[in-house]
Amino acid sequence: MDARFTPEQDEIRRTLRELLHKRCGPEELRAAVDTPAGHDAALWTALAEQLGLPGLALPEPYGGVGCSVTELALACEETGRALAPSPLLATAALTAPLLLALGTDAQRADLLPRIASGGLTAALAVPGPALATALGLTGLDPRGEWAGGGRAGGVQARRADGGWRLYGQADQVLDGHSARLLVVAAHTGGFARSRVLLFLVRGDAAGLTRVRQTALDATRPQGRLQLRETLAELLGSADTDALPALARLGDTVAACLAAEAVGAADRVLERTVEYVGQREQFGRPVGSFQAVKHRLADVYVEVQAARSAAYHAAWAAARQGRGEPAGGLALAQALQALRSAAAEGIQLHGGIGFTWEHEVHLYFKRAAGDELLFGPVHRLRAHAADVAHVFEEAGR
Repeated sequence: MDARFTPEQDEIRRTLRELLHKRCGPEELRAAVDTPAGHDAALWTALAEQLGLPGLALPEPYGGVGCSVTELALACEETGRALAPSPLLATAALTAPLLLALGTDAQRADLLPRIASGGLTAALAVPGPALATALGLTGLDPRGEWAGGGRAGGVQARRADGGWRLYGQADQVLDGHSARLLVVAAHTGGFARSRVLLFLVRGDAAGLTRVRQTALDATRPQGRLQLRETLAELLGSADTDALPALARLGDTVAACLAAEAVGAADRVLERTVEYVGQREQFGRPVGSFQAVKHRLADVYVEVQAARSAAYHAAWAAARQGRGEPAGGLALAQALQALRSAAAEGIQLHGGIGFTWEHEVHLYFKRAAGDELLFGPVHRLRAHAADVAHVFEEAGR
């Protein structure tokens, strides 16, 4: 494994950091999260047209750049530094890989070029707070009971008039209130022969009601979907097995999330170091006290270890299953590093760190919000240990 970045990868990071520095400062960030969509549409257009971010990991025949998960993770690291609210994670990391892996030729040709251009945003809708389970990050559910188990609840699909109709509700859908295309996981076949399939639903489909939810992390907007006999199109064919595809996707998503968390942790640590170097107490900078130095040094080591784990996870995900999955463990380490960096940032900023006007609390909310959606950390680590058979008895 060559740990050095290529010139192209360095250029992606540098260009994206410069663009976000100009277009996603504190004032722009707060203005973006207060919009109905929860993100700056003009910034998203710039990210798509100038950098090709939505199609970064899509093949060139579909209008993409043709890069791998590694480049997408590096882009997520930069958006994480700025806490930039955008449909990048929901569209490029959660949804586009499913369309590429499971879609028919016609579906790929129709949808992927529009996603790569930034004109089509997409979201993955999983019933209930079960996204981490569906992606195989915190446990294995071979029957897909997280989607409703064929019983009441979740989202149910039935054939009608030569097509499919969906009925049910999905909460905590990343960008679900604004995405123009929804990929909805639903149960079909009744209780005895229930199975999970993925369906395509237009954002303006009849019978679909969408509202933005109030989330702990305002920079990660979420929506609630209610489907009432909503017309849907099956993704792929009836023989498509959605559960393994979702589990494979989990490692890619975890690598991108880990890189994003590392970027956020690194930035809040930078801001804290800068502040304690300027803030004076007892006639000297706060950062000159040994106790403060030790605390920040511990956070620095934690962030650097998380960065190495995130880069390795992205490299492993780019190898497409030719190695042990590393995304879940890297995500656990990155979320822990972000929580530590944000907590120390709040404390070491003193009184200003507790104010709504300062940005440091947004980083803490990002850590806590991601744990609610994709964790928590102890479950990510426990599942990684189970997959690696760490605690199995000798000889079993």
